[in-house]
Amino acid sequence: MSIGYQLVKLFLKLTGEKKSWSQDPIDYKAKRKKDIHNPKKRLLSGLPFQSQPIHGGTITKIAPKTNTSDVLLIYCHGGAFVYGPTEENWKFLVKLVKQTGSKAWMMDYPKAPEYRIDAIAESVYQVYSDALKEYDASKIILIGDSAGGSLIITLCQRLVKENKPLPGRIIPITPIVDASVSNPDIPAVDKIDPILSLNGVLSANKMCVKELSLKDPLISPLYGSLDKLPPTYLFTATDDILTPDQLIFIEKMKNHGNPIHVIEGKGLPHVWPILPVMKEAKEGTNKIVTIVNEVVNG
Repeated sequence: MSIGYQLVKLFLKLTGEKKSWSQDPIDYKAKRKKDIHNPKKRLLSGLPFQSQPIHGGTITKIAPKTNTSDVLLIYCHGGAFVYGPTEENWKFLVKLVKQTGSKAWMMDYPKAPEYRIDAIAESVYQVYSDALKEYDASKIILIGDSAGGSLIITLCQRLVKENKPLPGRIIPITPIVDASVSNPDIPAVDKIDPILSLNGVLSANKMCVKELSLKDPLISPLYGSLDKLPPTYLFTATDDILTPDQLIFIEKMKNHGNPIHVIEGKGLPHVWPILPVMKEAKEGTNKIVTIVNEVVNG
C-alpha cells in the first residue's frame, strides 16, 4: 500500500465516507453537494470545452490543445445513479484528454430518484447515437466507473440487440453488474471495503429502479445478453463489494467468447484509478491511456 493510498484511506475515514454508504435510505442530497455540473476553465486545466443540454442531461465536450486524434472518449461517470460528476471525475477525464490527444465527452446523465433507469439508459443511448453522427464507431471508446460502468455495458447490450455499430473499446471501472447486490460473498468484502457498504448501494439502486426488478438487465448487465460485446477492459478491486459479481460477469463473458481483459487492483478500493494522490491511481490511469493509444495509433 502506497503512502498516497494510506492518506486516502485516512481521509475517507475522517470524512465518514463508509458511514455515508451504510445509510438506508442513502442521503443522495448530501452526496450531490460534491457535484460539479458546470466546470470552470481552471478545473479543466485550460482545455477548450463547451457544454450543451442533451437528452435530459448535459454533455461537456472537451478538446485537447494539440495532437488531436480521431478518437472520441465518452465518459459515463459514477455516483450510484444518484449523483455526480465530481471533481475527481473531471480531473480524471482531463488527464486522459491531455495524455492521448483525444477529444472527450463528459456524459452528465439524468439521475435517480427523479429519473428511473429506463430514462437514464435512454439518455445514454441517445448521446451515443449523436456521437455516431460525428465519429466512426471503431474510434469511439466508452469509459465508465461504478454506475457509469454499468451504463456503458447495458448500452452495448442494446446496440447488439438493435444491430447498431459498436464502439471500438469499452472500459468499465469497478462497475455495478448486479444491482441486487445479493451475492453471498459481498458481506465479507463489506468488512474491508473502505468506501462502499451494502445498505447504501442497495438503497440507491432501489431508488433507480423504482417498481422494476433490481435484476432487470437495464441496470444489471449480468442478466442481459453477453453475446458479441466489444473488446472490454474491466478494472476490478479486491477491496470492493461489487467485485464478487464482477467475477461472475467476467466468467460469463469468457464463456460467450468475448474479448475481455481484466486489470485487478490488489488491495485496492472501488474506482481506484480515479482517486487522487495515490500512486496506484496513476498506474491505473496510465493503463487506460495505453488502451486508448492502441486505438489512436491504429
